[in-house]
Amino acid sequence: REVVLAAVLERGSALQHANVQLQADKDIVLEAVRQNGNMLCNASKELRADKEVVLAAVKQNANTLYHASNELRADKDVVLEAVKQNGNILHHASADLQADREVVRSRQ
Repeated sequence: REVVLAAVLERGSALQHANVQLQADKDIVLEAVRQNGNMLCNASKELRADKEVVLAAVKQNANTLYHASNELRADKDVVLEAVKQNGNILHHASADLQADREVVRSRQ
């Protein structure tokens, strides 16, 4: 665990080489997505449904909204963070949020 944590602290993309148990370790995944939001795709299903993890990933790279759980694609906080950076990502949000005035207005 410590070796993988050190590796993702240095390079977030190291998460893709970690074993499945470590890809489900919240501390490791958080550090990885803070450096490389795209690593959300290597996180466990449970962590792709964890709001803290997904927000960290989306703050680093809005396009990672695609890898979030359906529940978090319907979470206004998460979607707002993503569309503020990249308005084109709105099509990955839930239908309700695609029609939400505040969300639509916040698009970049």
